[in-house]
Amino acid sequence: MPSDPRSAARFPFLEKRDPSPMLGVAVVDALVDAIVSGAVAPGDLLPPEGTLAEQFGVSRTVIRESVKRIEEKGLVTIARGRGTAVRPTSSWNSLDQVVLRALIKHDDSLGVLDELSVVRAQLESVMAADAATQRSDLQLKELEGHLQRMRDSLHDEDAFRSADAAFHETVMSSSGNRLAESIARNLFERARDSSRFRGVDSRDSFRDTLDEHEAVFAAIAAGSSAAAQESMNRHILDAWQRRRLPTRASSNRGRQA
Repeated sequence: MPSDPRSAARFPFLEKRDPSPMLGVAVVDALVDAIVSGAVAPGDLLPPEGTLAEQFGVSRTVIRESVKRIEEKGLVTIARGRGTAVRPTSSWNSLDQVVLRALIKHDDSLGVLDELSVVRAQLESVMAADAATQRSDLQLKELEGHLQRMRDSLHDEDAFRSADAAFHETVMSSSGNRLAESIARNLFERARDSSRFRGVDSRDSFRDTLDEHEAVFAAIAAGSSAAAQESMNRHILDAWQRRRLPTRASSNRGRQA
């Protein structure tokens, strides 16, 4: 029976419209999470398009576009007539924001966060070395201002963390290395969404962190690339070890002992 044109007039929400982009975002997040968590293993096929559409309560168009997005992230291969197969982990784009967030979420051993800290330390230490020779007087003054705010907020966790982050941002922008800055910022932003990356900082650790920033600043102010690189690398790795919580596996063993 043909639809009554008056229905569309009375109920505008019944009019045909493109699927909401947010539906696709939710589907992509769920599929990436299922793959990264191991619920769907490398080599396995995703359910057929119709099954996924029914499962998520969305149209086949939304499913089709969502699967294309996870294919672009390196997680699956779409083969006409054979289905959509999950690719090996070595093919995944681990720097993709959605993939990296899922990797950190399911990082029971903290291995991903360990690797992330090493990569971040390497990138930021190189940028600190560049900043030592390329920073302007204005950028040095900004660094000194962030450092002073850290000194003044040792007993104010939020203010201290804010000044800490601003210090790193200024070091990175002072380096002039836009690619390294973009990668390091992406790593840090995804990591700090995780409570396990933030860990638990004691008051003594804030003092240690401040001392490490003082060393980085002194090296940059003196124009010493080698000292700036060493100080930044040591700071990031040591700060992670101070915050690093017991893994879920070790916690479970402790409760069973």
